[in-house]
Amino acid sequence: MTRPVLVWLRRDFRLSDNAALSAAAATGRPVIPVFILDPLDEAIGAAPKWRLGEAIANFDQTLSAHNLRLILRRGSALACLRELIGETGADTIYWTRAYHPDWVARDKQVKAALTDEGITAESHPGWLLFEPWTVSTQAGDPYTVYTPFWKNVRTREVTPSLPAVRDLTPPDKWPGSDSLSDWALGAAMNRGAEVVATYARVGENAALSRLDRFMKTALSTYHDDRNRPDLDATSGLSENLAVGEISPRTIWRRAMTAHQHGNSGAETFLKELVWREFAWHLMWHTPHIETRNWRDGWDSFPWRTDNADAERWRRGLTGIALVDAGMRELFVTGRMHNRVRMVVASYLTKHLMTDWRVGQRWFADTLIDWDPASNAMGWQWVAGSGPDAAPYFRIFNPDTQAEKFDPDGLYRTTYLSGDGAKDFVKAVPRSWAMGNSYDAQPGISLQEGRDRALAAYGAR
Repeated sequence: MTRPVLVWLRRDFRLSDNAALSAAAATGRPVIPVFILDPLDEAIGAAPKWRLGEAIANFDQTLSAHNLRLILRRGSALACLRELIGETGADTIYWTRAYHPDWVARDKQVKAALTDEGITAESHPGWLLFEPWTVSTQAGDPYTVYTPFWKNVRTREVTPSLPAVRDLTPPDKWPGSDSLSDWALGAAMNRGAEVVATYARVGENAALSRLDRFMKTALSTYHDDRNRPDLDATSGLSENLAVGEISPRTIWRRAMTAHQHGNSGAETFLKELVWREFAWHLMWHTPHIETRNWRDGWDSFPWRTDNADAERWRRGLTGIALVDAGMRELFVTGRMHNRVRMVVASYLTKHLMTDWRVGQRWFADTLIDWDPASNAMGWQWVAGSGPDAAPYFRIFNPDTQAEKFDPDGLYRTTYLSGDGAKDFVKAVPRSWAMGNSYDAQPGISLQEGRDRALAAYGAR
């Protein structure tokens, strides 16, 4: 009973509904929470890496209120865990499951090696509502279309959320820890980190407050208002979900209760949560979705590789107001409204005929709510090469979308000439030499871009 339990944290920086922490607490033994910055974490983009650092710092403060620390180590996960076992005498390690193929491969290697060495290594349910291998069609196959997937899971029982862990026993002696500041996780963000930090809402308490606010003020109108970037009508929880500061089960329980009480927007919100779930199930069953065209027959499509038009798109200089506002919101806040994400993705892949992976990589570098499964599926959905793909002739017209969903121009004004525009100039690399005025002109008309895309898609 004196041997400590190591809890290997990855994307689960919360006390509530944390299966690994709960299991460790139930042993009655000392608990040592650990985060390991391994090569998979080193490889993520600038904004998600900065946001990861913010989550680590916040959770360390949370643990300190319970007389605990978050031990930080850098290097191979297996090597670091072996070192900690040797330093602490721990014989048990718990963690919550990951579902990305690279993370799964790492975890399998760690589990097999430690088990062979006599260490109890247990994984627990992670950041999904349902384990991917438990949801299938009547034929036993994984779902590849969203609507049947939703119909399957909407009535399934979701395991109740676990209560917040309060009683954790610290060890008699703590092992050494790296300094988070020495890791410099925000270095690649440069001066943009200071700007984005004013928009981020970090930590479990912030996530729960966000959920409460959304449930009280925006859920009932969510079905209609969720497409309006000029309104504060969404939950904003994607940022917190991405690093596990709130669990999907906690969100599901609150929204399902509201749905059962007749809240008119709850079902639409639940569908959005399940859309994220669907992306991860696809990643589990068809991992090539992240790097290759998901549908057969798309490898010969004449998308362009990275190009000057794509660079203007990245910098918010396409001359198309809604597209440029969205790309600037991304640099200022680290997030982008979902309706606008679809518009900017359509513009890049269709009007500019640029490979979806160019956009996917940019989002992976600049989103603080970066989610590899949702990012990959979203880009392929818009491009037409993925599951549930939009018909090839569905090409978002940014001007029409702006008139419909930003009718008074508030969103565009904010990021093209208002406070958001000022923050954009502060955040971008100095080498971009951005001025304070917005006067970009389109390189190609919307009609010409649409016609070119339709011709290419029709000839596929």
